[in-house]
Amino acid sequence: MLTRQQLIEQIKQKRSFLCVGLDTDIDKIPAFLKDYPDPIFEFNKRIIDATRDLCIAYKPNAAFYERHGIPGLQSLIRTSEYLPKDCLSIIDAKRGDIGNTSGMYAKAFFDKEATGMDFDAITVAPYMGHDSVTPFLAFEGKWVILLALTSSAGSKDFQYLDVNGGTLYETVIQKANTWAGADRLMYVVGATKSNEFTNIRKYAPDNFLLVPGIGAQGGSLEDVCKYGMTKDCGLIVNSSRAIIYASSGEGFAEAARAEALKVQQQMEAELEKAGVI
Repeated sequence: MLTRQQLIEQIKQKRSFLCVGLDTDIDKIPAFLKDYPDPIFEFNKRIIDATRDLCIAYKPNAAFYERHGIPGLQSLIRTSEYLPKDCLSIIDAKRGDIGNTSGMYAKAFFDKEATGMDFDAITVAPYMGHDSVTPFLAFEGKWVILLALTSSAGSKDFQYLDVNGGTLYETVIQKANTWAGADRLMYVVGATKSNEFTNIRKYAPDNFLLVPGIGAQGGSLEDVCKYGMTKDCGLIVNSSRAIIYASSGEGFAEAARAEALKVQQQMEAELEKAGVI
């Protein structure tokens, strides 16, 4: 488990707030890996080995593993066990259901004795309210990363709806802050919404924000940092495809490291600019 203070220390030590997304697609990994007993895990292992000193978090997306049934879950379990203990381990599952069901989801990803998985954090959908979120918070030391404002094309369908003169996403953040503090609760905010970060910081001044969508998806790291960074950094910026699929050849891990290094160096400059390091 990684506490808030340990996360901040990792950011300062590695001069990075990079999260590598392990959205591992069997159809996109190098062909030679398919000769291994567990190609997905072998791919993840090499990516992790190549980038662990450059990032502070890893985020497997559950869908890419669940689609393979039991073998996929075995790959996910092996990956979760292999993730470095000094990095925040996030399962991107976007769960959220009635209390009893959310409790089962929490056990699935947080209870190592039950499933072999012991992630530090999980992404959660808040639509069903507090009783769908609090079962995840019942696991001491675990993080809930609540969907707030996403980069998806459909984000305007609901997230910007007017609620008592504000927006729905603002209401979600304000309400969720009554369930837990900044030591247990983070929010997902898409990088393409950089113009909203100043507003989000009014409601979540100290919470870490998990930010997908930089690079190919159109988000600007510089803008995200300009409007969203705090004295403790307060950002975990995710990059998936641009790093893990930097090459489809035998040198894919080295290529992934080169891409991760580029992002880390940009992040180092932003951390220095903001006086975090």
